[in-house]
Amino acid sequence: MAASANNFALLLDLAKEGSSEKRRELLRQITDVFLADPPERSDRESHLFDEIVGAVAADLETQVRIELAKKVAASNAPLQRTARRLAMDVIEVARPVIEGSRALTETDILDVIQQKSQDHMLAVTKRPDIGEKVSSALVAKGEDHVVASLLENRTARMDRETFEAVADRAQTSPVLHAPFVRNQHVPLDLLNTVYLKVEGGLRREIMRKFHGVSPAELEAALEASRNQLSSAYGALPEDYAIAKDQIEALDKRGALKPPILVQLLRENRRTAFYVAFSRLVDVEFDLTRRLVEAKDIDAIATLCRGAGFDRGLFVTISLLLVDEGGGLSRTEEYGKLYEQVPVAAAQRALRFWKVRAKSTGSAQAA
Repeated sequence: MAASANNFALLLDLAKEGSSEKRRELLRQITDVFLADPPERSDRESHLFDEIVGAVAADLETQVRIELAKKVAASNAPLQRTARRLAMDVIEVARPVIEGSRALTETDILDVIQQKSQDHMLAVTKRPDIGEKVSSALVAKGEDHVVASLLENRTARMDRETFEAVADRAQTSPVLHAPFVRNQHVPLDLLNTVYLKVEGGLRREIMRKFHGVSPAELEAALEASRNQLSSAYGALPEDYAIAKDQIEALDKRGALKPPILVQLLRENRRTAFYVAFSRLVDVEFDLTRRLVEAKDIDAIATLCRGAGFDRGLFVTISLLLVDEGGGLSRTEEYGKLYEQVPVAAAQRALRFWKVRAKSTGSAQAA
């Protein structure tokens, strides 16, 4: 009882004290009592501490507020008002509270995101209890470095809609590539949407994920692709209709086989090659054209491997597409590249691209 009365007296002294130096010393005494030894704290004292310290915090010097913030962040005490005020402070004060205080509510965190700086949002991404609403708000308002930090938080929960928003941003933001690919919760079909944008090492990580999923997981991802994927297309080449008719004629005669691709390239019939390759691999025309124009041999290897083309055919196609010379060394390089692509993973990746092609065909027919 005596200790409680003494604590109460200290709080009243803090509320009335006008001297900054004395207030600082009183605050240290009080926090030692209320935060360092929670079992000795009554509910009434906790409430009073929260009310008075929360009210006077804004008048304290920055360094004092920083010291207070570190103690509040480490405490289990129910100090929601104090924690909120500190979280809305300058980032040097706010950071420890935002990152670690259990007194902050989800509403408090959402208010920080809406009202404070990118540095404050970055601190939010370090919390261990980030839910879907907070993740969604961070993606909607945070810059790429904030979203990247969120993706690197292994305990953060994100719904599909938020992952889709990140996948869209990753199309033009290399900062997001590695965190997005390496996040263990990204839906498999969304990894496929960024495959063509990321560098080789990350592509291999995506392929390993394709290889490691169960048939049930793969089917669920494919279903999500059917429901979600759409493509944007530019104008078709002027000779597209003629090339399409030529390839359809070959198909009707049973002559549309993989080796015909080499002939088409040697005859410099690029549009016909695009149409034939797309038919043989079963992906959309625009994807084939983009990969060839970008000389993306790594992705072309995945398509060829998944479609069952033999190694020699892939090497010949690659040499004709790149046309940079190199002789035997280039041949060996492309051959090794082809062998490094796991067949099962390539087939699974190809299934996603086929879904996109069929989705595109249905949309164009409509």
